[in-house]
Amino acid sequence: MTIRCAVVLGGGGLAGMAWESGVLAGLASAGVDVGGADLVVGTSAGSVVGAWLAGGRPVTESYQRVVDAPLPGEELPPAASLSDMTAMFRELARDARGRDDWRRRVGARALTAETPPESARIEVMAARLPVHTWPETELAVVAADANTGERRVFRHDSGAGLVDAVTASCALPLLWPPVTIGGARYVDGGIHSVTNADLAKGYDRVLILAPVTDGSLKKQVGALRKQGAQVHVIELDADSEAAIGGALRDPSTRLPAAKAGHAQGVATAPAVAALWQGHF
Repeated sequence: MTIRCAVVLGGGGLAGMAWESGVLAGLASAGVDVGGADLVVGTSAGSVVGAWLAGGRPVTESYQRVVDAPLPGEELPPAASLSDMTAMFRELARDARGRDDWRRRVGARALTAETPPESARIEVMAARLPVHTWPETELAVVAADANTGERRVFRHDSGAGLVDAVTASCALPLLWPPVTIGGARYVDGGIHSVTNADLAKGYDRVLILAPVTDGSLKKQVGALRKQGAQVHVIELDADSEAAIGGALRDPSTRLPAAKAGHAQGVATAPAVAALWQGHF
């Protein structure tokens, strides 16, 4: 019987991206390379790391890029802060009629916000990706339609370029511009779910990296296990939390987050090896 494995990479800003790269590199250094997964799901920061992982590039390479030098491409000053975005989320939640209505309200606010130019943001994200074509490994990049609030999952056959899809997945409302794909505008997939782990439905073994969690993760993990999947979730341990200190977008957290993630990857390698055993 063929065993199918999936890796799910959640959102978490620059620090989360660095932490995920560190965890994957730490696992690899301990002899557990999950780069042969059948499916990679990436949301927001996780879509950047996911493009590296699914693209077949060594996970140690993405880790070294974080450790050795500033991120490729000069980052633009965001139009707002994470605290501004969080305040907006809470404000809109007070009048929203359920989660779907809340997502539509968030999308509407994102469409009218003053942000850096869309083209400039795409250039920054393009510099962060090692290749700009969809990989052979199944990669699912999650964004949300700014007009309807509905989740949109971009894959190799979705008609979207990889760079545009990843930029859309990382388009935090208020901070970055919505991204235009096929005439529609898209924002960060995290407004639907920070991890979107339910997209791993049908896979036998699922590894989830979640630098940030929300109420949906527990339900998604429960549903996957009910369907018979073996699931292992890696969240920030105490050292990783201390390294990031809640400053998910602060560039200065990248190095400590990456190193803490690497140590955590080494520490959790036996558990992940038990999950992955027999797949390759």
